[in-house]
Amino acid sequence: MSKQVNNPFILALKAYNLTVEIHHHSAYQIVLSNDAPFTSTIDGQLYEHIHGFLIKPHVRHYCVAEKGSLNVLNIEPYSHIGLKLSGMFPENKDHIVFNSSPDAGNFFQTGNDTFDVYMLIKSLLANLPTAHYDERVIKIVEYINTNYYKQDITPQTFANIVFLSPSRLAALFKAQTGSSLSKYLLWTRLRQVTYLTLTEKERSLTDIAYDTGFYDLPQLNKYMYEMFGMPPKALKHNSDLIQVY
Repeated sequence: MSKQVNNPFILALKAYNLTVEIHHHSAYQIVLSNDAPFTSTIDGQLYEHIHGFLIKPHVRHYCVAEKGSLNVLNIEPYSHIGLKLSGMFPENKDHIVFNSSPDAGNFFQTGNDTFDVYMLIKSLLANLPTAHYDERVIKIVEYINTNYYKQDITPQTFANIVFLSPSRLAALFKAQTGSSLSKYLLWTRLRQVTYLTLTEKERSLTDIAYDTGFYDLPQLNKYMYEMFGMPPKALKHNSDLIQVY
């Protein structure tokens, strides 16, 4: 018998009164205001008094939200949910702007609950194929969730746990989750980095890097910036303004 595995490829934050410098990242991103409209420049185009946007990976953008709060969701592009988002864009468009709360609610089919992060995630997961995961995939997920901090994890580590070749296991994992084992491990580590940075503010970023499986702070900086468009020091600097779900 198999059981469900929660979709791991969404990292959701709430940011208060935050200004973010121009950047880009490897994730799809949804940004929605909880209250006051905000200003953003996306791919060189200025948008004022908007209530949110959805952008593809690697699109340069920044936000100025000096009042109120923003929900920010980053999604791994090659997960099932990321592939679903890729099909929601009009042809030849790399971003969608929402000029009002009803616009966003209609687009994500959440009605008045658009700004409830959990309702938004539930909507994003709706209509995905029901996945009953292979016990070997579940075993690997449980191993990563418990041992993500170990620096010596390799594809062979996973293969030895479930008695498959690395290539067979990689194909099985990707077929069932839509993404790779290495990305699952990376997202698990980055999620923990984000949580520790925002909740254990006295800890150094170097210690957090070591304790979440990265070789050093430069390696963590590289992956954090690549995936989310900001280094961990930006989270730490604004830790009083950001909460993680």
